Amino acid sequence: MSDLLGIEVILFRVGLSFFFAAVVGCERANKLHSAGLRTFILVSVASTSAMLLDSYTAAVWGASAVTISAAAAIGIAIISSYSILYSSKNQIKGLTTSVALWFCSITGFIVGAGFYTAACVNFAAMICCLGFLPAVETYLKDRSNHFVLHLELKDRHDLQNFITTIRKLGLKIDDIESNPAYLNSGLSVFSMALTITDKKLKKFKTHGEIIEVLNTLDYVYYIEEIQ
Repeated sequence: MSDLLGIEVILFRVGLSFFFAAVVGCERANKLHSAGLRTFILVSVASTSAMLLDSYTAAVWGASAVTISAAAAIGIAIISSYSILYSSKNQIKGLTTSVALWFCSITGFIVGAGFYTAACVNFAAMICCLGFLPAVETYLKDRSNHFVLHLELKDRHDLQNFITTIRKLGLKIDDIESNPAYLNSGLSVFSMALTITDKKLKKFKTHGEIIEVLNTLDYVYYIEEIQ
């Protein structure tokens, strides 16, 4: 392969793939996600290597199918799916990391194919999504009229009192379900989807402020928004 592409080209492509993945991996590791620095680097470099091998195969035997890259893409998609977890609070965890891992793999294929401009654009888009958009996403969610609560009550008989209170505050219950993960904990735990219906509440209160008020109720053991 080095005779066809040149050792400098191979080292540059693998090195660029390594660098892109290292930056993304550091960001994910810094936020304590399941896939971190080493995982992203290995996935990206493996993708680049697969594309380099396909390029070599095409040049030597005239094969047009990117069989190694296709197999690698399928394998990485399967691996990335394992970073998606379901927490005891009915939250889906790791979805962004899973997609980022897959996206990093695609970027590795692009680097391996030698499309450096496309790879740099992909990398910039990925860093923007992971580094800057979370704050925007949090702001939009906090200003939304809809949100979901993880609610832990000290006694199951307190549920009706809680429902009465939130209706007085100007909140409507869209859905409520008991959480079986806490069955033997002594607590009554629920996931509750709410809509803000009161106009003043929509204008002046964020989700955090509403939850802070609800947390002052004597019969509420713990409450938080499910992101």
